[in-house]
Amino acid sequence: MSIPEVNLVFDEPVQRKKVPKHLADYSPEERREVAKALGLPAFRATQVATHYFSHLADDPQTWSDIPAEMRHSIADQLTPKLIELVRSVTCDNGMTRKDLWKLHDGTLVESVLMRYTDRVTVCISSQAGCGMGCPFCATGQAGLTRNLSAGEITEQIVAAARACANGELPGGPARLSNIVFMGMGEPLANYNAVVRTLHNIIDPAPDGLGISARSVTVSTVGLVNGIEKLTEEGLAVTLAVSLHTPDDELRDTLVPINSRWKIKEVLAAADAYEKRTGRRYSIEYAMIRDINDQSWRSDLLGRLLKNRNAHVNLIPLNPTPGSKWTASRREDEAEFVRILEGYGVPVTVRDTRGREIDGACGQLAASEKTRTD
Repeated sequence: MSIPEVNLVFDEPVQRKKVPKHLADYSPEERREVAKALGLPAFRATQVATHYFSHLADDPQTWSDIPAEMRHSIADQLTPKLIELVRSVTCDNGMTRKDLWKLHDGTLVESVLMRYTDRVTVCISSQAGCGMGCPFCATGQAGLTRNLSAGEITEQIVAAARACANGELPGGPARLSNIVFMGMGEPLANYNAVVRTLHNIIDPAPDGLGISARSVTVSTVGLVNGIEKLTEEGLAVTLAVSLHTPDDELRDTLVPINSRWKIKEVLAAADAYEKRTGRRYSIEYAMIRDINDQSWRSDLLGRLLKNRNAHVNLIPLNPTPGSKWTASRREDEAEFVRILEGYGVPVTVRDTRGREIDGACGQLAASEKTRTD
């Protein structure tokens, strides 16, 4: 299996069709410059940003502080339509909703909106497909189609925030509180767009959504140079490392990028991130029956993490149709937890939402493509 070279990690795949530029692709200063380049007063960019991020208003007819005859033109120029809902599927009595989005070039991506008693979380995609090649992941096996723009990523989040505000989930109107970059793609392989999106999330109104950095999680399979760059940003979002096994021999197979950066290097980069930001990081660990769920691996993981400011998040594998990979037995999962706790390592087992709705990343997009081909 071919592994990307380090100097290719942040390269942009060839675009089949140029993505229209959106307000969310620019910094606040750049937005004002774009407005001026379009022959508009700079303050129009701030007005549109207020409608977009603060009011979540996607109908320019409601933009009452902008002259009626200018609204649609300004909307087309600063907030072009980037994503279109293809279909939504729900489970958990409507508390979990997976949305399938079609991008301007026909590419399909997914997001998942989940309401809990104390929060509402959206899991969003940063790439169409993924180039990391992890064999147990539906998205990884589909390969990488292209990176998403910051506008395309942000649109998933704003759509989720709007759905919450409109009371589309059971329980009435709510505020989107948490964002996780754990959908399709490797976020740190689309670094610039992801960082721009992080600013769109955490910057205060009217420049962004004003959501706390502590409520944002960025996942990575272990792109060390990406973690190092993110450390220097000083954004203090939560870093999640998809480790999946504590030994390099198996990880070379499960997470092919491990052939470039070994576990020791990945954990050292995560430790540096924690030291710089003060944020405990998460170790994501998909529990795969008879592959990585042995007690000796739990013991090794416990010894690796016992003196680190890390939290283990065990994820019962969401199997994909026809795959040989499946979730661990409950008794093996419980023993894994017991051993980690014996080392004083904080550990939780993730709530397995979405199994009935092609919950694993990439499944809904794959089924839609099969249905329409």
